[in-house]
Amino acid sequence: MNNIEYLKAQRSEPWREELRKSMKNKERADIPRVKMPELDPDFRSHNYEEVNLGLSLEQALTEAKRCLDCPDPQCITGCPVEINIPKFIKNIERNNVLEAAKTLKETSALPAVCGRVCPQEKQCESRCIYLKMKKEAVAIGYLERFASDFERESGSISVPELAESNGMKIAVVGSGPAGLSFAGDMVKLGYDVTVYEALHEIGGVLKYGIPEFRLPNDIVDVEIDILQKMGVKFITNCIVGKTISYDDLHEEGYKGIFIASGAGLPNFMNIPGENLSGVLSSNEYLTRVNLMAANKEESDTPVFFGKKVAVIGGGNTAMDSVRTARRLGAEKAMIVYRRSEEEMPARVEEVKHAKEEGVIFLNLHNPIKYIGDEKGRVRQMVLQKMELGEPDASGRRKPIEIPGAIETLDVDMVVVAIGVSPNPLIPSAFEGLNVSKWGTIIVNQNTLQTDLPDVFAGGDIVRGGATVILAMGDGRKAAAAMHEQLSVNSHQ
Repeated sequence: MNNIEYLKAQRSEPWREELRKSMKNKERADIPRVKMPELDPDFRSHNYEEVNLGLSLEQALTEAKRCLDCPDPQCITGCPVEINIPKFIKNIERNNVLEAAKTLKETSALPAVCGRVCPQEKQCESRCIYLKMKKEAVAIGYLERFASDFERESGSISVPELAESNGMKIAVVGSGPAGLSFAGDMVKLGYDVTVYEALHEIGGVLKYGIPEFRLPNDIVDVEIDILQKMGVKFITNCIVGKTISYDDLHEEGYKGIFIASGAGLPNFMNIPGENLSGVLSSNEYLTRVNLMAANKEESDTPVFFGKKVAVIGGGNTAMDSVRTARRLGAEKAMIVYRRSEEEMPARVEEVKHAKEEGVIFLNLHNPIKYIGDEKGRVRQMVLQKMELGEPDASGRRKPIEIPGAIETLDVDMVVVAIGVSPNPLIPSAFEGLNVSKWGTIIVNQNTLQTDLPDVFAGGDIVRGGATVILAMGDGRKAAAAMHEQLSVNSHQ
């Protein structure tokens, strides 16, 4: 039975038919989309409590009724990990939330995480049939978070079913979203999976890159604990390529390796003054605060608490950085972005939250120089005003300098959040890997297999910087391809 036949068979289940009969589609379509309860901006901008508060059971039951249980659910094809979205939502509608959570885990290793940080508006929700009706999409992300949180808070956390062990050892390099997703799928298929993490904490970018006001660490820890209960082993403080080599992994009997080491090398603009004290990357800033408690006075490596902080960039990482600066006492926290707000890659919700928290947006501005004081600390930034021209290769309108339009502003800290590149350590440690001019590992796009037959790769080490859910999708694709290869080899 193929995927479409399977979905149609599930749709004809008696309880699903009863739900469809219980309310006409017009009645469902007339229900307004739920609004996510949030902490008050004045309160939350001074602490690390999670901003979004989650839905109540009543809100979730009502929102679930909006789903029309379409015969051809395009929301599933819009999801990189192919969650059976109508099924989990309909389980919420009939108040069987634990079954909804179980459905999520069939294809997603991190549903509570994805319900919080995935750009659903660009993926599953962008395919919702309501958009064709000029109505707001079903709040799939909110419902995913609700089902996962409900299960966790109930204390009845389910562990997905596992195939019988096949005795084959698989290594994963990196414990970020791609690595965790891959590990979850492979252990379900009966493999003996070990994940190697360079840092002392498991979770990769989920821990060091995303602040707790957006994704609490205990949420990530629960998802990781489920993987451990499934049998996934984790080894921290181990740098593949330094602590252990490609040959070492072979000697230890690993039949397949999945590289999911992310892209942790920060990009800079190479403009005058970037070497001044007080100018740092978003990677360093967020990692020190999120993972090393640098925001606390007793920290061994405290971070400077800037009062006039400029964050360069317009993505989610830039929003995380500037909102962190506000929570660390910045009186003037600014986003400096060379395009207009319409071109910003950050989620609309993150921009909204930043504005509510008092962040100043200097759109159509680009830094061209930083000026320091006599002690070598940044004290001013020189900005070039921009205007938009024709669209570039990304489809966004290209920013063009306005001759002579220069502005100088006082700053005491600058955080550069203009993207990342892969660390060259992993590619160089695996002799024979084909690497692009950007340092990303080149793979077969259908299988994510590298030029080394037993090595697959996915996530930011291949994409050069993307979303959590796209990395997870890579993990699932690579797991399916590696399983197929190993299954064929074992029968030869």
